[in-house]
Amino acid sequence: MRLFVAIPLSDEMKTSIIGLMHALKKAGVKGNYVPVQNLHLTLAFVGEVESAAAVKDALRSVSFKPFRLSLTELGSFSDLLWVGVKGNQGLSAAAKAVRDALDAAGIAYDRKKFTPHITLVRKAAGRWQQAAVPKGDGMVQQIFLMKSEQRNGKQVYTQILSLPSGGR
Repeated sequence: MRLFVAIPLSDEMKTSIIGLMHALKKAGVKGNYVPVQNLHLTLAFVGEVESAAAVKDALRSVSFKPFRLSLTELGSFSDLLWVGVKGNQGLSAAAKAVRDALDAAGIAYDRKKFTPHITLVRKAAGRWQQAAVPKGDGMVQQIFLMKSEQRNGKQVYTQILSLPSGGR
């Protein structure tokens, strides 16, 4: 199964992002838009594993304090279009805690530098640089371990563990 550790988005952030996606479509930006129910901020991409048990055990040691996320600028990694999230100590500490727990348990994960972002469009083509990012923020009170799988040709994300702020 394919796993990743993610922060769920507040309703306010989702509403802002939906408006932004509509504006991008109206501006002619083409590509594979992420379905609203799949919007999230990834803290660590674990990838394919036989069982989630070791990852769950490792993450149960993660402790973090609630913190605020705010949308910032649009950006891209090649043809992947994303909206950034204002970095802050709470977010950095949560990402570090997750990655440290995975390291301590010897669990492999994608070790790219953490760049807080929310993927909007894959295989994006068109002029998106002029789009304005609407305000949107929310408090982070939990982190999820998510399973990603293909169902009927669509990517479906399922929460398999919830880590509330303060740890367990």
